[in-house]
Amino acid sequence: MTAHVTPAVQHDDCVERASEAARGRRSATPAMTGVRGLALAAHRLDRAEKISELVDAAAALAHELLGAQSVSVSRIEQDTCRTLSVYPPPAEPVTVSSATGSTRVTVRSADRPALRTLIREHSSWVAHAPDESGVDWGDAVECEALRASGQVTGLGSPIIVNGHVWGQILATRDVGQPLFEVDDVATAEVVSALTAGALARVDLDEQVRHLVADDPLTGLGNRRVADHAAEIALMSDLEMCVVMCDVDGLKRVNDEFGHDAGDDLLRSVADVLRRAQDQLPGTTVARLGGDEFCLVTIGLPRDEVKRTLARTIRKYPLVNGAAISWGVASTADGRPEHARTLFRRADAAQYQAKRRRARAVRAEASSASAAAVTVDKVIAAGVGAILNAQSGLVPRLCALAASATGAMGGASWSVLRDAEDGGVVAVARGGMPSDDPGQVRTLAVASDPWVVEVETTAPEESSAPFAEALLLLLDLAVQGAS
Repeated sequence: MTAHVTPAVQHDDCVERASEAARGRRSATPAMTGVRGLALAAHRLDRAEKISELVDAAAALAHELLGAQSVSVSRIEQDTCRTLSVYPPPAEPVTVSSATGSTRVTVRSADRPALRTLIREHSSWVAHAPDESGVDWGDAVECEALRASGQVTGLGSPIIVNGHVWGQILATRDVGQPLFEVDDVATAEVVSALTAGALARVDLDEQVRHLVADDPLTGLGNRRVADHAAEIALMSDLEMCVVMCDVDGLKRVNDEFGHDAGDDLLRSVADVLRRAQDQLPGTTVARLGGDEFCLVTIGLPRDEVKRTLARTIRKYPLVNGAAISWGVASTADGRPEHARTLFRRADAAQYQAKRRRARAVRAEASSASAAAVTVDKVIAAGVGAILNAQSGLVPRLCALAASATGAMGGASWSVLRDAEDGGVVAVARGGMPSDDPGQVRTLAVASDPWVVEVETTAPEESSAPFAEALLLLLDLAVQGAS
């Protein structure tokens, strides 16, 4: 761990001013001080056998060594900080700013610049609201959090295990207590280091579980975790939902921006689903593999699950045009014997949603394409095709129809001829049926006895100039072949 703090505490003059005031006001010192106090702290941490015991001990020790009003110990995973323990314990669980040390607080580094710096630079931070000169000092977000909780100074120190930030020790002091200074930062970092050493021992079993059950890229559970959660939920009498999710556009992002961008996209999807999980108690989120994710809920109505997921996905859109397609299956439609049946139902619903979105994207692209079509483009394409066609009228008409269809965003075309009975007969057809017939229409022009029909995505209101252009091209093809 780097023994320095963020710029919030690197201004020597401010630190010295705060330190002098602190020394002048401090009337009592923690019971545990110096090397002896740290040795006792190490022994206490060494006695912990579970992570829950360890974080409780670390919070109590930091509280005593720092003379803090409140200390919390948090776990940091995938840039999300979740409070595990607070000392002294609150009278009842509350959900407030992280600066209060609540046992029910989850914050993300995207919302807390000081936390983001702590994670990236492995450095501590300090904030005062206000300092001795009466102005806020340090990160503005942390200062506001302190002020909202009625506290005046906060200190965050990273817990680093095996070179990675495992968590944070967050200490605060109330009005009337001295501001945190450089010596306090050093003490907090020593406590963090002692905690990290104990975690390396206690966390071994947890690390093994992560290797077996967690997806290393996103930190979510894997398929085994999802299957287990689904089987447990199915055994209850409560409504259970399975939500299957798929990432639209992952391959394109990989191809255009590289696999690092693709990995970032998958991590972003995981973060969006975690946000939904936070609003759906008892929910399990997992990455099944590739671009497939799922949620397993228990005791929640399907409509609530759908509303929450739709709202969250809409609020946190993905970058580079990617999106999440998802589908829900619920035991409200019948309780199957095996959980895999629900996974298959949800997967089918997700596939339908994916197809609907693909059609919408194609329709939008077709509209944009149609707007870009001009009469000049159609004429240029048609003239070139007629001049380069094989000799004979029919080849020239086929070349005209094919080129005009392509220029106008269509997919198929026909060359027809008047029949003796008053009808028409098909002389040639080309192209392929449209993927979305509702987005195209047919435009026909005639020069006795020939009729050329082409598909177009151009708006109906622009038909007249395109029809005139096609008629000119048809006359050119007929006259040039005579």
